[in-house]
Amino acid sequence: MKALVKSFPKKGLWLEDVPLPSVGPNDVLINVSKSAICGTDLHIYLWDDWAKNTIKVGQTIGHEYVGYVAAFGSEVRGLKEGDRVTGEGHVACGRCRNCRRGRKHVCEKTIGVGVDINGAFAEYVKIPAENVLKIDSRIPDEIVTIMDPLGNATHTALSFPLIGEDVLITGAGLIGSMAIQVARFTGARNIVATEINPYRANLAEKMGATAVVDPKKQSLEDVMKTLKISGFDVGLECSGSPVAFNQLVQHMYRSGKISLLGLLPKAASIDWTKIIFNGLTLKGIYGREMFETWYQMEQMLLSGLDLSPIITHQFNSDDFQDGFDVMESGSCGKVILDWN
Repeated sequence: MKALVKSFPKKGLWLEDVPLPSVGPNDVLINVSKSAICGTDLHIYLWDDWAKNTIKVGQTIGHEYVGYVAAFGSEVRGLKEGDRVTGEGHVACGRCRNCRRGRKHVCEKTIGVGVDINGAFAEYVKIPAENVLKIDSRIPDEIVTIMDPLGNATHTALSFPLIGEDVLITGAGLIGSMAIQVARFTGARNIVATEINPYRANLAEKMGATAVVDPKKQSLEDVMKTLKISGFDVGLECSGSPVAFNQLVQHMYRSGKISLLGLLPKAASIDWTKIIFNGLTLKGIYGREMFETWYQMEQMLLSGLDLSPIITHQFNSDDFQDGFDVMESGSCGKVILDWN
């Protein structure tokens, strides 16, 4: 089968012919129809420091996809050949303390599809049956393909109640923009996003932001005066920028809640006096809550959550380089590769 492989320790990916995965008793083999390029995939493509320290040369990457059950092991129940499915990208051990108390998203021994094991930028991917999810047929393939990152946005946004709240989102990239739509859908009053990339700022507006601020050109204080608010009740940090995070902390209302999704540098300086004296709550976000977030996503999509503006480019898998080029440029939303 053909697959996108990190064949060499340098920038790039290579379309290779690799063996079909063998299926164990608890595994499911999925014939991939479409897959989407994630920020993680871009890191691997660029071969940055994180990728160099994490990815094995020869790895098939990718973890956002939709496909159909092609085969399954002898112990698998509840699935049949031809079922349309996607998969949770974090494989939990099922035995550690967190797994046994229903917190699989923070499993001690998590394995990442497309990071630690071969992924879904391929004609076929193998994952444990527990990670396979059948999605309602009313949800289009393109949307199912991006439910993995939607899960990150949903987990980030719904970690705290949003009804009637004023929300500040730092970083209106792909996940930040999806978080805007989730916050809008679930009843937030005002949703202000900060973003310096003009393309993605425009995308954030399409996704329903009340206002999108370029902090290099505009003042958050001016926007707050216009909205007649003195601070934000909930903050969603999706940028990974220490400057943006400290700006978020500076503009939180007392006793506000912050979800931290963006990966801040180890040396990031934080104004802890603002956090302590204002009684702020911080919550780190990793992946999706298994499997509650998947249920929430599916029900929101069936009830009108609209992600269509976020998908901006689609390419055949043979033209994957075009997809990574546009991802590297930053002038895109979600980019989908078609494996049919």
